Amino acid sequence: MPEGDTVWQTAKRLHAALAGQVLYRSDLRVPKYATADLTGRTVLDVTPRGKHLLTRIEGGLTLHSHLRMDGSWKVYGNADRWTGGPAHQIRAILGTLDRTAVGYRLPVLELLRTTDEHRAVGHLGPDLLGPDWDPDRALANLQSDPTRPLGEALLDQRNLAGIGNVYKSELCFLLRVTPWLPVGALPQDRSALLPALARKLLEANRDRPIRSTTGLRLHDLFVYGRAPRPCLRCNTPIRAGDQGDGSRERPTYWCPTCQQGPAPVPGTPRAPRPRPQRRTPN
Repeated sequence: MPEGDTVWQTAKRLHAALAGQVLYRSDLRVPKYATADLTGRTVLDVTPRGKHLLTRIEGGLTLHSHLRMDGSWKVYGNADRWTGGPAHQIRAILGTLDRTAVGYRLPVLELLRTTDEHRAVGHLGPDLLGPDWDPDRALANLQSDPTRPLGEALLDQRNLAGIGNVYKSELCFLLRVTPWLPVGALPQDRSALLPALARKLLEANRDRPIRSTTGLRLHDLFVYGRAPRPCLRCNTPIRAGDQGDGSRERPTYWCPTCQQGPAPVPGTPRAPRPRPQRRTPN
């Protein structure tokens, strides 16, 4: 599931493959940009911004993409077989002399003037893995609506950029509160800890192929995707439910013993179990 660490890894791979190279192939398979031709231009850099990717190209252009739930960028050598999905799922192809970056299932793909990047990412809060990280501002953003459930506030990229559904559930477990606890009800000592803890988790995972929040060899995550298995701390069965993020419901996991605060009434339909969270090297 693409979150800030996954996007950071993707940007790193794309930058290594494309930056400083001239594009000899360019194919943007979305109607608005179907006739756009980037061949002959040099890729300047690929920069992550929260969950967004900014591929900057000679001539003052930026290719903005967002992976959301199922999107991915794969990098292939000339002799490699493309394995990211069927051809009809390809949304972008950027090729140099020896490497080709292929964007699959990209729900957001747009070509901007670099000076207009703020249109795509200007609304984002401090980036947990970016040079603009500001823990005080991130906390102030989160606390601006004290009645909002903590899980919703963490997913709101206007507050801080990079947290997705996995880190939302794991952070709430580490803070020992449920995702439905109002932000204003979070004890002050844990509020002060939250920004640093969030950054620590993403930084620890940005170079790992498999995301881990536990530090344990046999268990990668404390609660996410583990219902109804026992809690790693207290053996209580982990529960699953749905929590909105302002746009749609998302599966949410918590321990009813270790985490204090409101939660869905037992017996409500459980969220579907997520797919394994392994991240491929391409």
